[in-house]
Amino acid sequence: MVRHVVYLILTDLFTQHLSDNLGEYLMIKHSLQAGLGARLLALLLAASVGGTLVGCEDAADDSKEQPDITQPGEEVRSDKQRVANPQVPQSDREELVKGNTDFAFDLYKEIAGQDKNLFFSPFSISEALTMTYAGARGETEAEMADVLHLSGDQVQVHPAFNWLDAHLMDLAETPINEESEPFELAVANSIWGQAGYPFKADFLDTLALNYGAGLNTMDFKSQPEEARQEINKWVEGKTNERIKDLLPEGMITVDTRMVLTNAIFFKASWLYAFDEEVTAPGDFTLRDGSTVSADLMYQNTDLRYAELDNFKAVELPYDGGDVSMLVLLPEDLAAFEADLDADTIKDAVEALEFKDVQLTLPKFSFTLPLPLTDTLKDMGMTTAFSDDADFSGMNDLNELRITDVVHKAFVSVDEEGTEAAAATAVVVGVESSGPNELVDFKADKPFIFVIRANQTGSLLFVGRVLDPTK
Repeated sequence: MVRHVVYLILTDLFTQHLSDNLGEYLMIKHSLQAGLGARLLALLLAASVGGTLVGCEDAADDSKEQPDITQPGEEVRSDKQRVANPQVPQSDREELVKGNTDFAFDLYKEIAGQDKNLFFSPFSISEALTMTYAGARGETEAEMADVLHLSGDQVQVHPAFNWLDAHLMDLAETPINEESEPFELAVANSIWGQAGYPFKADFLDTLALNYGAGLNTMDFKSQPEEARQEINKWVEGKTNERIKDLLPEGMITVDTRMVLTNAIFFKASWLYAFDEEVTAPGDFTLRDGSTVSADLMYQNTDLRYAELDNFKAVELPYDGGDVSMLVLLPEDLAAFEADLDADTIKDAVEALEFKDVQLTLPKFSFTLPLPLTDTLKDMGMTTAFSDDADFSGMNDLNELRITDVVHKAFVSVDEEGTEAAAATAVVVGVESSGPNELVDFKADKPFIFVIRANQTGSLLFVGRVLDPTK
């Protein structure tokens, strides 16, 4: 019998510094609605230095008077309020989701050669870098747009991200199952800037209008380590302590001028939970053909399933929203990864049909730090890291460049559901329904999974399990 599933939504977070914007309102709304408590979605952190953000219909030109940013420990806010209901054409929405998905799999292919489990939030990384992109100009702007697959100009891109944030935050519903934990999804943005540094008002306006972010003044010049610890503490708090030490020691220096932070946290129960009493040790085959003993979960349930030329796919819905996990089980992992792209996901989703699925899935939990500086350079984003970087959208001193980009993500999958968190840091500084046919889906060998918002197809998280015991 076909079960109608309600999917859940996930990802990225609003900080305590966004007290008077839409982001915090939506998070509080859904936290109360779902009985959330104090947890927020995992936090993505992007650090960048200087750059005017243009491309917002309410922002002034680059010559706008700069705000007075003089004292550390204060929050400097644009007088612009976040646009609560951005009017974004459908074509711009679709282009944004498509571009984010293309970037997700470009990035996946760059890091897939590492012999380890993978997990990251492409949504978090895209949004953090796009906030930085708002201050880019010239060749720097063009390269960032190309790597991030940002179509259209800045006037279109930033409102589109604002729309997507609002859409994701508005997806939560009351869970169907009484035993399900409330769905949690939060997104937060904040900026950390050097006190006294001349950031352009238009840059702050763009971030306020589209990302709800205010600027927290720091003293990077004389207290870089204290600043690093404060930002890490904020990240840890917004990710339910899942993401710790996002910014490693030494990453924030006396030359740092700005850090843009974006965070995401997700926690949801399965619509169809696994029975813990059925979970048992079993063989999981590794990529080299050897086996390890892993805790394997089992259930026999009506799920949406597809069998394509070289892989199987099954969709596991979460309770309380329109979000699901799509598990992809290839026959040949290396060959499959070489061709993996947005069309792979599109074809799999379109082929899904309800089947009586006999499902085997390992329990797994891991945290993955992911340095991205060299990876992004290899993908074509080189000028932003060089002395030729142009972040004149942030200020006119012609001295800013991205110094580091780091990401860290956590995922835990068990009988009850999934918890996931992620944080990205971009640091910028100065130079220095169908028949009940029984099918078997046994994920007892390496597989790939994505957590996606079903209405838009936005990929919130992407992962690969090579060894569930690691």
